Amino acid sequence: MRPPYWEEATRHLSKQDKVLRKLIRKYPDADITPRGDAFQALARAIVGQQISVAAAQTIWGRFADCVGKVTPANVVAKRPEDLRACGFSRQKIAYVQDLAGRFHSGDVKPRRWPRMTDEAIIEELVEVKGIGRWTVEMFLMFQLMRPDVLPVDDLGLRRAMERAYNGGDALTKDEMRAIGAPWKPFSSVGSWYLWRSLE
Repeated sequence: MRPPYWEEATRHLSKQDKVLRKLIRKYPDADITPRGDAFQALARAIVGQQISVAAAQTIWGRFADCVGKVTPANVVAKRPEDLRACGFSRQKIAYVQDLAGRFHSGDVKPRRWPRMTDEAIIEELVEVKGIGRWTVEMFLMFQLMRPDVLPVDDLGLRRAMERAYNGGDALTKDEMRAIGAPWKPFSSVGSWYLWRSLE
């Protein structure tokens, strides 16, 4: 699945940045597919923190078996010991229950997000235990398909920028922002191609 702005973005980026022009030619098969609804995507992000992809998939499978359909209401209804039996740490139990509680109570309202800026969504979601700015930026890019996110805290993006633009030498976040400035309003797409360059 390609976001509807992808072709316009690649034309813009090809004009603005010769490094990205080469990468866009090299990787023509862009594909971004959201995983489940907003709640499920954020719950998956919590489950996957600081563990391998395989371990996260195993725990998510047990979690889905335990709660049935992974919805805020079903998660709120479970006791901490039920989640512990799925393989959750005590900390992650607190995180996923806080997330479910905020969705269930209406403190977090995904219906409002189309009218909200990226920064406003980040401010709302970093209030959830266990969710930081980087997690929300990934969510904005890959779940909400927001076109103009530049995640300067991402180590992969930093490494790719250092290789492509700075001879492998370290870059500060401000230097990363300066490199990404010409990409606007399609910073998400520029970031995606830089990640691909690490493959």
